[in-house]
Amino acid sequence: MGNSDSKLVFKQGIFKLSETRTIPADDVYWTGFWKLPESAEDVFSLFTTADVRRARDDSLGNIETLLTALVSRLITLRHLPAFPDQDLASAREALNCVRVITRILPFLYEAEHLESWEDKFFWQQRKKQSKNGPNTRREVLFDGSNPDGLEKKEDENRDDAIEYTKPLGEELIDTLIDLLFCIDFTLPHAEPSKNKITYAIWQNGVGCATPMQSTKEIENNRTEILRLLLTLSSKTLYMPAHLMPTKGVKALTYITTCPDKQIVLSLLCSQLNTTLQYNGSTWRVPYDHVVTKNPKQIHVSYCLQFLLILILYPVPDDGRDPSPKNYFRHFLGRLHRPQDFNFLVEGMLRTLNQPLQATSSYLPGSQRALSWAPEMLMLFWEVLQCNKRFRSFIIDNERGSQFAVLVLYYALEYKADQAKQGVVRMCVFILQTLSTEPEFGKHLNQTFTTQESLPPSARISEFRGTYADFMIISIHSLITTSKGKLDAIYPALLASINNTAPYFQNLSAPSSSRLIQLFASMSAPSFLLANETNYALLQSLLESINAIIEHQYSSNRIFVRTLLKARKRFEALRSFTLESGREEIERLNRQRKEAADGADDLANPTRSMRSASLEGMRSPQSVRTPSLSNVPEEGGTFTIGDDEDSEVDDEGQPMATPSHSSPSNQNSHTPSRSSSIDEPLPTQLKGMSEKARGKMPATQTAFSRHSSTTSLSSRPAAIVSPTVGFNPSPLWIESWLPTLPLHTILTLLAASTNTSSGIPPKSLPSAIDPSPLRVHLFSWTPMSLGWYESLLWGFIFASEMMVQKGTVGVWNGSNIRLFRIEQVAASGPSLTKPMGAVDAVGSNLVQRIGRMGINGDAAAPARGRVRDV
Repeated sequence: MGNSDSKLVFKQGIFKLSETRTIPADDVYWTGFWKLPESAEDVFSLFTTADVRRARDDSLGNIETLLTALVSRLITLRHLPAFPDQDLASAREALNCVRVITRILPFLYEAEHLESWEDKFFWQQRKKQSKNGPNTRREVLFDGSNPDGLEKKEDENRDDAIEYTKPLGEELIDTLIDLLFCIDFTLPHAEPSKNKITYAIWQNGVGCATPMQSTKEIENNRTEILRLLLTLSSKTLYMPAHLMPTKGVKALTYITTCPDKQIVLSLLCSQLNTTLQYNGSTWRVPYDHVVTKNPKQIHVSYCLQFLLILILYPVPDDGRDPSPKNYFRHFLGRLHRPQDFNFLVEGMLRTLNQPLQATSSYLPGSQRALSWAPEMLMLFWEVLQCNKRFRSFIIDNERGSQFAVLVLYYALEYKADQAKQGVVRMCVFILQTLSTEPEFGKHLNQTFTTQESLPPSARISEFRGTYADFMIISIHSLITTSKGKLDAIYPALLASINNTAPYFQNLSAPSSSRLIQLFASMSAPSFLLANETNYALLQSLLESINAIIEHQYSSNRIFVRTLLKARKRFEALRSFTLESGREEIERLNRQRKEAADGADDLANPTRSMRSASLEGMRSPQSVRTPSLSNVPEEGGTFTIGDDEDSEVDDEGQPMATPSHSSPSNQNSHTPSRSSSIDEPLPTQLKGMSEKARGKMPATQTAFSRHSSTTSLSSRPAAIVSPTVGFNPSPLWIESWLPTLPLHTILTLLAASTNTSSGIPPKSLPSAIDPSPLRVHLFSWTPMSLGWYESLLWGFIFASEMMVQKGTVGVWNGSNIRLFRIEQVAASGPSLTKPMGAVDAVGSNLVQRIGRMGINGDAAAPARGRVRDV
């Protein structure tokens, strides 16, 4: 379709699809859909969203006939021995069939009123004319092509001439998977053989030691096939998140439950190896990404995305015994060879480190960071959860600390980006997954020497410490600088500290200070009275402090001295009451109001709050027993100090509480909002001893989600979502205050004889009996799994939205219901769109790069973003 006349013919054929009510199934008109277009751009630009919807709403019978004809032609081409011969059975025809189906499917999925039609058309068995039966006048073999959707009654004598065949959707999927392993189409040329379909792994790596040659054309053909498989699986985008795990997607159920081991392993290893073999750090012309798209990167991203869709998918329970199994996840969990694990680790680290290298380039913006780092984090998490041997491998080989640093980097990098909050949440749960292994906690005591190589967002100034110090300071930063946006994952952050605390040794002054600062914030009345679950966070933090004291007392002298200097905080918590808490909140409100009245204070309100609190500290107190009224409440903006010598003083430094609601603007009677209500994240479970953990059934491990939705946990949660309209009462306080684990800390404080100089007891007091180690796990529920899958589809949708050689994203313009899409303002000046005084310089630079032989459209597309869930 190289000239305007042929494009006009194709466009007229598209109009005919909706304007003519009934087009015979044997009309030569249908062949134009696979013979006329020459590229995906032709299909997507000429067959507009309005055209698809108009044909769907006005002539659904024609859509049925078109889809049947396209699938039938695709099946025919796949079985022709000459395929892909340019003259007899061209690859372009197959690709055009794939493109047109890809274009139509999203707009069928979006129509709720067509759901029953879709089930019948794609997933019910079809009638087919038997080869031994009488000849028919039409060449179209399958029923359902009647334009009016009415079945013609056959003569009873012809019943034996009808046979039943697989549903159209299953036939399409089988054909597409075969085409992914077709010689001369998606596999390199080989010696003539009887079968063109060879389930050979595309790249060397897992399951294959011999590299396979590939070409740009072969990879482009695979990309088109994978895009249609992604589109077939995208029914998820058009249903609410809570329905996904239980309702499922028929296309994915069919693929993931495929019993053919050879097909499953070939597809699994091909996608896995293609993804992990890619090296985005190889040398290229600087700024090449501003003038051209890299088809190799598009191919790799599709492989990774489709791989994740397959291994994440929980097969709905259909009542069969045994329950259906996701074989892709099953075989990923069966990997065990060290060389395979080495391949996985090296490939994952290479991808996750590339954005860090791109941001530290000497030419800013000269290298484009790989866009699928979040998906790679998801793949790493999936292998951690489904393959216990892999989890042990990376921790025993001390790679766990490297991954922990990368996970914390991405969490810190994206914490302020509203569109990336889901990535931050995922990173936190990855960290908790790692923290459940005892060896991980032990390896955290190694010195972290490469901190200066991190980008500024994750770097700690003048840092000299261990991986444990880095983790504690990073978690403290996530909690205290997120302004409550991450309150739903506070339990997971604290659980990571809790799981590793028994192994911490030689904590530095900054990390020790951060832990005590967190305690001061979480024991503040404004935080405890904000909602009915905040005390559980305080309880988790106290358990971490106890674990350090009970199990590593002699190895943490700095931490113990820091704790002793904050003794008044701990002693005041023991006598906490509802009345004293409210009095403290009211006192702080008065101080802030008085401070705001001064002219100098108006210029710097944060400083005024702190000075007011300090004045309260200096005022004489008549009560001998410490209470919250003479321990300053936090106020103002909390800032992270970088001085390693900074420690908490006797009264505790004033700081902001990481509360679920702003304590400065509300009292304890005001109901607070917690994002935990709206965030269906994995559920935190009560601490479990190693002995109890070892007794868990093999089918219900800590992160079990191996086969189907029947593996989703129903175990009780440790932290329950707060109730809207909460009003604290003395009875409520009595229900949890006596259970706070303060015994170890108060015993240590009582045994201290020289706290004024900060010298702790030489040995652990005999009255302290170390408690058994407990592991804090999380559990998947149908709701949390819906959140997780919607996060993945958000990644896929956002990457597909980018214009690729003029072809808009597959799902652009369709009515997505899984998440909300927001339009964002155009970005500022760039090399591709210079503005102002740099117009001439920028334009000249882009033109020079373009002359280096890099072809492509440098026009930047209009953009939108997925609002993260």
